[in-house]
Amino acid sequence: MTTLTLENDALTTAAPRSLRTECAELTADQFHDRYGECAGPIRLARWSSTGARGGAFTATLEFAGWSRSVVAAGSPIAAMTSALYEAGYPVEILRFHQRRTAAGTATFVQCESDGRRGWGAALAADGAESSVRAMIASVNRLGALR
Repeated sequence: MTTLTLENDALTTAAPRSLRTECAELTADQFHDRYGECAGPIRLARWSSTGARGGAFTATLEFAGWSRSVVAAGSPIAAMTSALYEAGYPVEILRFHQRRTAAGTATFVQCESDGRRGWGAALAADGAESSVRAMIASVNRLGALR
């Protein structure tokens, strides 16, 4: 069993009940491929954080052909929602679920854009980074549903 498979197992078991029910037939790797940080128009190029709850963070997002840095304090979800909107990706957060696991913080975000809904999932060392990565996964997945 590889480290990736162990992390994928942690991500799958930390998922909210409604998402686990929806994906009951998927293996941990299939779950990660569907809801994790898949290929898409947005990528988290760089991340740094003070590590303190409610602290400051810097995220550099790469879009097709350009990048944007977001520097914020407090809620990474609010900062990412604004940054994505300004970049042409308006999203609404419908559900948010976060849980500490032995492998890190698992975050699950269900977003909606243009009437389409999609979950994104991520596992990272801290909750802020995990939140940002899950949002990107969700928005990328919404783009794949077009």
